[in-house]
Amino acid sequence: MRSSLNFSLIVALNSREACDATRFGPKAANLAKLGQAGLPIPTGFCVDAEAYRIQVRALGLEGDACGVFGAKESAQARQHALQMKLGLLDKSITAEVLDPLLAAWEKLKTETGAMTVVRSSALVEDRYGSSFAGQFESYLGLETEAEFITAVRSCWGALWATRALRYMATHDIDPGETAMGVLVQPLVSARVSGGGLSDVQGEMILSATWGLGSAIAQGEVTPDRYVVSRACKLLDLTVGRKDHQVGCEHHIDNSAAREYDTSTELVSEARSSQPCLTLAQAEEMGGLLLKVEALMGLPVEIEWAMDESGFKLVQGRPLHTQPSAVPDEIWKNQTRLNGHAAGVGWGTGRACVINCECEMGRIAPGDILVTKVAGPALSQILTQVAGVVAERGGSTSHMASLARERGIPMVLGVLDATRRIPDGSTVAVDGVAGVVRWMQ
Repeated sequence: MRSSLNFSLIVALNSREACDATRFGPKAANLAKLGQAGLPIPTGFCVDAEAYRIQVRALGLEGDACGVFGAKESAQARQHALQMKLGLLDKSITAEVLDPLLAAWEKLKTETGAMTVVRSSALVEDRYGSSFAGQFESYLGLETEAEFITAVRSCWGALWATRALRYMATHDIDPGETAMGVLVQPLVSARVSGGGLSDVQGEMILSATWGLGSAIAQGEVTPDRYVVSRACKLLDLTVGRKDHQVGCEHHIDNSAAREYDTSTELVSEARSSQPCLTLAQAEEMGGLLLKVEALMGLPVEIEWAMDESGFKLVQGRPLHTQPSAVPDEIWKNQTRLNGHAAGVGWGTGRACVINCECEMGRIAPGDILVTKVAGPALSQILTQVAGVVAERGGSTSHMASLARERGIPMVLGVLDATRRIPDGSTVAVDGVAGVVRWMQ
């Protein structure tokens, strides 16, 4: 066991120490490595996963942590998991952790004047084979001490959320044997945000939307799609349907202090149909994506934000893609729709068209799920279906990441899919080419 403050539970994101994934988790460590290489990242600090372990011991929860996967009955396992969540979410943080945590947060606020982002950085996420995309938590736009502390505790507790436990079970990961780091940064006042895939059939794919990137991550909008060559030349642009944005704005209060707020607002039809990036900006981001790939030594998926000072990288993780399949002759002349490819797989099955999560009980094993939004709630049924088609979302959403990891064909951003694809028809999903076909 490490001694309390003889080593630092908190380190700056721009330090070499933060590159240690065994202490701070791959999400934070990967970002720190990008910063060390001179790539643009937001400032911030990392909270060692040892802080989580100290808190678990201070609350006397070691037995519950070991009991979730060690329990002989599911009811016992659920009770242990509930005790972990309640303890981490509701109990005060021990002073050994709280004091340096608040000192670092106050320093960050003073230096940047911005609201805070608190992001999970579990020791088991953002690795090849277990991205955990969308399974843990991120909190944007935090202003008060109470909000900040609640967000940190919620990131710790997210390790014991039902969806995360199901994910870990499918990867043979024992939550009692791992821990949760935390990444704290200033909120980037993003005009445009997006993601990128460094190698899809020899080309790079960028996505972009107005405002903060949470709308892309959650599959709520269909982002612009840019295809960029590995020589960093724009090859193709498909403008998305970006009808709302999550924004960060500031105002002046009576004390003349600058305050910030996050809000969701509608985007005009004219602006929705405008590309978010210029040709030069798309090609610049392609260059940054290649640098991240070279640094990590394998194809990568990134998330980025662009404020008034330019691009900032906010995440990088290994990318899973597959070669394109050659469709059988029977499918070549069938009705087809195009969309944003997740990057893996070819699947066929019966179309199950649902317009609400309450209809998920209709989905049978081997179906092709056709829905409006491929949100986090669908992660629990991904392993049952032969493919997914969604009207919203893009290649860099969290659900697309999970689909790539699990080898499930998925095409997103397919206009009017729930209206045009007949329920019960036979459907083929090409998750590499981004094409959906069905038999009349």
